[in-house]
Amino acid sequence: MNIEVWLAFTFASLVLLLVPGPVVMLVMGYTISNGRSLAAAAIPGVILGDFVAMTISLLGAGAILQASATLFLTLKFAGAVYLVWLGIKVWKGGPGSTFKESTNRPPTRIRIMRDAFLVTALNPKDVLFFVAFLPQFITPNQPLLPQVITLEATFLVIVFFTTSAWVVLADTLARQLKSPETSKFVSRFGASWLIGAGIVTAARA
Repeated sequence: MNIEVWLAFTFASLVLLLVPGPVVMLVMGYTISNGRSLAAAAIPGVILGDFVAMTISLLGAGAILQASATLFLTLKFAGAVYLVWLGIKVWKGGPGSTFKESTNRPPTRIRIMRDAFLVTALNPKDVLFFVAFLPQFITPNQPLLPQVITLEATFLVIVFFTTSAWVVLADTLARQLKSPETSKFVSRFGASWLIGAGIVTAARA
């Protein structure tokens, strides 16, 4: 792969991944409520979710989603409902229990990884995004597989570092957020973000 093309892809991916979204709010919520060590379980979930979305798009599912309005709407609303459900659960949890189990025990690493995977992967718009985004950096007259592997590996490495950075940032903020009022604000803000993301996902064409 041409080094200039690879650098352009790396920069574009970094910019995209630094924009906060539902995944970022989920990761930060788990970190603030349960600490950096436990919340780190979200990182492989996010990476796996992006890997699945990228792979599916490269295998042609993006074309299927574009051709089938019913399938696209079904997956879109499933992802939107899941985001809204998470947001409502966070809102009702109250301060200090933002992303904890109902028994007030810390969630398991498996649950954290599962939630991060589902929020990342359960969005057909991600598949369509990769369908539109990745081909811009593929050279038609060069072997396809090495280019695909390079692009996927690069993107997932950037995902690892950006998600880790959000965890570290949230952990740093958590040390400054000790008052109940601040904790409640963070809980409600994260919940509102997740609910809003679900509504926007469902409303957008």
